[in-house]
Amino acid sequence: MRSGFLMRFITTNIRLSLVICLFASVAAGHAADELPPSATQMVMSAQLLPGGLPMEVVEDAPALPPMIDLTAAPDDLWQRMRNGFGMADLHSPLVANRQSWYLNRPDMLHRTFVERGRRYLHHIVVELEKRGMPTELALLPMVESAYNPLALSSARALGIWQFIPSTGKSYNLEQNWWVDERRDIIASTDAALNYLQTIYEMHGDWHLALASYNWGENAVARAIAKNQAKGLPTDYASLTMPAETRYYVPKLQALKNIVAQPELFGFNLAAIPNEPYFETVLKPGRMDVAVAARLAEMSIEDFILLNPAYHRPVMNGHQAGPLVLPVGKVDTFNANLERHTAQDMPLSNWQTHTLKRGETLDKLAIQRGIDVTRLKQINGITARTKIRPGLSLLVPRPGSKTSYEQVSRALPQLPPEKTAATGKSTKRTAAKGKGAKKKAAPVKKSAAKPAARKTVKPKPKK
Repeated sequence: MRSGFLMRFITTNIRLSLVICLFASVAAGHAADELPPSATQMVMSAQLLPGGLPMEVVEDAPALPPMIDLTAAPDDLWQRMRNGFGMADLHSPLVANRQSWYLNRPDMLHRTFVERGRRYLHHIVVELEKRGMPTELALLPMVESAYNPLALSSARALGIWQFIPSTGKSYNLEQNWWVDERRDIIASTDAALNYLQTIYEMHGDWHLALASYNWGENAVARAIAKNQAKGLPTDYASLTMPAETRYYVPKLQALKNIVAQPELFGFNLAAIPNEPYFETVLKPGRMDVAVAARLAEMSIEDFILLNPAYHRPVMNGHQAGPLVLPVGKVDTFNANLERHTAQDMPLSNWQTHTLKRGETLDKLAIQRGIDVTRLKQINGITARTKIRPGLSLLVPRPGSKTSYEQVSRALPQLPPEKTAATGKSTKRTAAKGKGAKKKAAPVKKSAAKPAARKTVKPKPKK
């Protein structure tokens, strides 16, 4: 009797212990599932120390990607530019198409980026950062002009930013007989970034702003309105636009991709020092391009690449901004200028001559020792110019020793005259479609539109 009761008691306790163990096992499993992965790994990797105490083995955490210290200025200008990339990326077959086109021309890319662009890129990146704008916009002159400040389009667009006359005037870029600030590196960059800010604020989208820069903001606004009327999307990729504008943003995106990861594409993007390429120096007064280049110990061609606004052999002291010189040439220029003036040597070998009755250009050219073709080029004389007494001309001083051929070859080409039919210049209509114009209001709405300047030839002092 007692033995039977004892057996039943033992059996019941065993069953109860098994149930408790089972519940404990299930609870432990659920607890492990609820732990974060690192804690789960520690539980599973637990080992027993002597005496039965548990020992947890903590595995090393995976390495984190390298951090970029945005407070420290990088040595390479390209890295500084990458740090400021801020535009949304565009993904389309056209981007891949343009990317392939550029990468298949590595010599052209190197020549444009490093040999040309290095003169201007640091200044552009700095100006973009001041405004809080995406730094990939520093690549836009590559699309517009391949960083060529002497670039001239058939629609009379000039400079690395390719301003047409009307937009240049709206943004206070001086255009007269002596200078055209659409070519000026500092003035045109300031105007271009102001214009880009204006059209970005108009659309609230950088891709549409860039389309407006290329095609004209009014044309883009009409394309957006047309899509809205049809209930279609109004983003850049959804608009109907000319082929050049359709490829415009993909070109910039392709260049951005290459600059962002050149090693991914097997392209050797040579480093550019993250430091200013040029400085400015006040002009001492009326001065020849050739004299300024000689005092800076530069070739005339290199001098003009930094001072491309001047399309005459003389720079008037009150025209355009200061001289732009490489950082390492400023002291050289100042020292040579001091010696030059101490010797009472002229800063200009050109003077104004008024054509007399019976005097011809051929006779005048012979008297002043200059080829008549160069004389016409320097004075902007074309087949439509009326040659008559009273015409003011820029001519070499008698007895001056100047390489007129070298200077005239290096000077920027004058933009073509306005068409006789309309008297107006259009917004690259050959490439952009009919009636497209690039005309923007000034950045400040309260500012009045600049009055058109008369292009009457000034008479400098003799």
